[in-house]
Amino acid sequence: MTDWTHRLGATRVDDSTVTFDTPSPARQALDTTTVSPLVHLGILEVTGADAERFLQGQASAQLELVHDGFAPLACFCTPKGRLLANAQLMRIDDDRFWLLLDDSLVQPLKQHLDKFAVFYKVEMIHRDDIAMLGLIGHDAPALLEAKLDMAPPALWHGSVNGDMRALRHPGPRPRLLICLPLAMTERLWSDLALQSTPVGNDVWRLHDIQAGLGWLSRSQQDTYLPQMLNWEALGGISFKKGCYTGQEVVARAHFRGQVKKRLVRAQLDGGALPAKGTAVEDGNGKSHGEVFAAELDAYGQAEILAVMTTRDIDGPLTVDGQRFKTLKLPYAIERLDPESMPTTH
Repeated sequence: MTDWTHRLGATRVDDSTVTFDTPSPARQALDTTTVSPLVHLGILEVTGADAERFLQGQASAQLELVHDGFAPLACFCTPKGRLLANAQLMRIDDDRFWLLLDDSLVQPLKQHLDKFAVFYKVEMIHRDDIAMLGLIGHDAPALLEAKLDMAPPALWHGSVNGDMRALRHPGPRPRLLICLPLAMTERLWSDLALQSTPVGNDVWRLHDIQAGLGWLSRSQQDTYLPQMLNWEALGGISFKKGCYTGQEVVARAHFRGQVKKRLVRAQLDGGALPAKGTAVEDGNGKSHGEVFAAELDAYGQAEILAVMTTRDIDGPLTVDGQRFKTLKLPYAIERLDPESMPTTH
């Protein structure tokens, strides 16, 4: 696909990151409203007469709940309950759904689902003709109304205006994710940039970290149970639906209390970003977990999500020699049934 972000004035760092010549971008998201091209995300479309029935047998979400704008989290697992992808699920029409996930996982997830799709009337397409933009800031809802003529949606819900869709995500500031055809992107970007500051998508990923929201990437496949990413605490697992691939293992881990690792937030006392998978170590060099995601905050310090043991740990921890300080998650580590969420505002 042709890179569309250079037409917005962005500089491509790698396949999943763009930047702008904006000073202190993470700070901008505290003081102003910002807009970002979310190039690290992708869309897998599942369409056909059996699309709902097909996804019901593969995803952790309860498909009958996905209507009236409710766009819940979901995950896809191996038979052993390990995560292959986590996603946000949107109903586009009766026979068409979008899965929003890390772009590196769109093709691997499609290849996995292809093994089951042969038994259903479905088609799966990587919708690389759709761009995604992220708005962060207290004025983001007002911008959505003024520039896109959409009512701001509730958390994990969406609004629609023609070919444009907006989703509300959690975070320390209001966050809206806009999906629109590539052909419409430059004009909307120009309008939004008049009243918001362009920043790289690392700022959006920082707010994911601060929201305790961990998106799996390709290098992390087949490593974690969904609960190790707190997915049931975010409403991403229905324990009231029928079977799906990996369901038995996921349910057993929940009901028997067998989740031995959990996603935690932390801050490091330096500005060096650790790579995914870097060990979180005690003073004896023993690993108690690993970095899941990391970005620099508004003060130039590294904030991370780490998958950590639930056992008590004596003494201080470090990551690449930087002191590890646990931060509070913005949600409780307890089961949140998605069945309770569609009418929540």
